[in-house]
Amino acid sequence: MSLKQWGAALVGCTTLLLAACTVVDLDENGKPILPADPNAKASFDNQTPQQIAQQTWQSRVIDAANQHALDATTLAAQLKTPAEKPQSVFVRLTSQVERIDTSNPREQKLVLNVNGQPLEVQFGPVVRGNAIREATGFKFEDFTNQVQFAQLSRAYNREAIKHLPKVDESWAGKKATLLMAVTLRGGKAEDAVALTAKQEAE
Repeated sequence: MSLKQWGAALVGCTTLLLAACTVVDLDENGKPILPADPNAKASFDNQTPQQIAQQTWQSRVIDAANQHALDATTLAAQLKTPAEKPQSVFVRLTSQVERIDTSNPREQKLVLNVNGQPLEVQFGPVVRGNAIREATGFKFEDFTNQVQFAQLSRAYNREAIKHLPKVDESWAGKKATLLMAVTLRGGKAEDAVALTAKQEAE
């Protein structure tokens, strides 16, 4: 085979190899950007708590809440037989709104009647407690940067408020369906935070 033929054959082989390869994008340093391993553990090392909250809001909060939310009957049963340690859970309730508490404009609350007991649900803009973060199942050891874990509650609380409708006195006396995160402590439901809220048709 002549040198020219060798060259043509080599070009042909190279073309075939390139055609068989998957094109990989390069970063600004010219290094290949490899797709994320779907089985790899999520790494939040270089993310802010706000970024973590935004990226996981749908999957770890809304989707999980819709799949695992307790109803009023199950919630009542858990409150009657409280666990030794506080636990946070997702809850979905359809109930009459007793009143809207706007005595502190920074900490507005919607009060539901649940099994004859009032349940205050926070609507912000300031929200207290760790109910959302704890209900997601995130643990301290999931984060190498422990400051992220400590601040994730606040980030999740802020994210929740961004997605909620404005509630005012017009909600009082009407039925509403709320999806929320709640901390169960000593037979009481505390630090409830609304995730979604809508008025029901009369």
